[in-house]
Amino acid sequence: MKDECGVFGICSDKEERIGNIVYFGIYALQHRGQESAGIAVSDKNNKISFYKNTGLVSEVFNQEILSKLQGISAIGHVRYSTSGGKFTIDNAQPLISSFKYGMVALAHNGNITNAAKLKKQLENSGAIFRSDSDSEVLLHLIAKNKSDDFIEALKQEAHKLEGAFSIIILYNNKIIAFKDKNSIRPLCIGKLGNRYAISSESCAFDMIDAVFIREINEGEIIVIEKDKIISEIYIKKSERKFCAFEHIYFSRPDSVFFEKSVHLSRKEMGRKLAEHFPVNADVVIPVPDSGISCALGYSEYSKIPYDKGIIRNHYIGRTFIQPIQELRNIKVKMKLNPIFHVINGKKIVLVDDSIVRGTTSKKLVSLLKNAGAAEVHLRISCPMIVKPCKLGIDTPSTEELIACRMNKNQIRDYLKADSIEFLELPYLKQCLGQKGYCYKCFTP
Repeated sequence: MKDECGVFGICSDKEERIGNIVYFGIYALQHRGQESAGIAVSDKNNKISFYKNTGLVSEVFNQEILSKLQGISAIGHVRYSTSGGKFTIDNAQPLISSFKYGMVALAHNGNITNAAKLKKQLENSGAIFRSDSDSEVLLHLIAKNKSDDFIEALKQEAHKLEGAFSIIILYNNKIIAFKDKNSIRPLCIGKLGNRYAISSESCAFDMIDAVFIREINEGEIIVIEKDKIISEIYIKKSERKFCAFEHIYFSRPDSVFFEKSVHLSRKEMGRKLAEHFPVNADVVIPVPDSGISCALGYSEYSKIPYDKGIIRNHYIGRTFIQPIQELRNIKVKMKLNPIFHVINGKKIVLVDDSIVRGTTSKKLVSLLKNAGAAEVHLRISCPMIVKPCKLGIDTPSTEELIACRMNKNQIRDYLKADSIEFLELPYLKQCLGQKGYCYKCFTP
């Protein structure tokens, strides 16, 4: 599974080295996107300066570049491509545009599912697109609007967008933030001194010592200017359907969504797994890093000791980034290494967040057994993934999803595990809440 993207923005009442603050904000969101990073800054004359490139935040920016990103307001972005073809620098964000309203920068997380339809209509009326990103569609819609007021034009056009998205825009030293009508993608508000900030996750506020205020609501648009914040509903709200995978896998454990700690949610998933799917074992071992919190919960409930049995090399990117299966297989070996003295002769409960293709899980079971594990029992903290997501997360096709091709026992045999259990949907709902979350990828 590919992550989504991460967005961050902050608005000040004076000119300062605000690009440095955004740097730390998107650095905290690096787990959400590792393809490219960018920052756009607006100065006292409403001129937008920007820099973006491919690579990690620490690779893209240095002090020389950041010293030129001074201003009053700024937004930043880290990216995984979830829409569009082969990645190019033109698809890196923030997207910058200059039209009748002046200069605008836009950063986007998620998928506008009717982007292709809107793009075709716009091209038929003369619009020329510079990127493959669905984010650019909104800029063209605004450009064609007849209103003289940018924010009014934005509100009139934003309701045409369908799908799951969180968008922040830099305009005239204002930061405008809004999300889809179902609040599927994350976006929250924080405050640093007298500056308001916007972020995909609350962990970015911790990085800069800002105070988390609240989530942006479904169908809500926020306008921040200096130390003021205005909120209104731009589209009729619908039922909240926040992506459950934010708690299962995507988000950092130190983030909070709708008053739920990601770390504590994952521990509760582990407790539910131990309660309903116990096993006679010697040690509970997590798949680092997203399995750690769940494994702690499993250990606490089952009273089976927790230990680190697999060490992750944090300098290796996520395995799914490799486009060829053979390269993904090699990369698993580079990324994860067993600790022989923890594993040898032991019956192991191996806890992971999800199984998608099954490639990594198969390699891990083999890795542990080759290191001397007597038994390997897989416990997965989400249900079987039986449907690709069309709302901003790049899941593999139906043909690639292992749960679409095999039942639970067949998956166990394919992985060569001694047993396997998935956290069933009713138990996941008990951990997160019966209402307010999207569980579509778990339901046929």
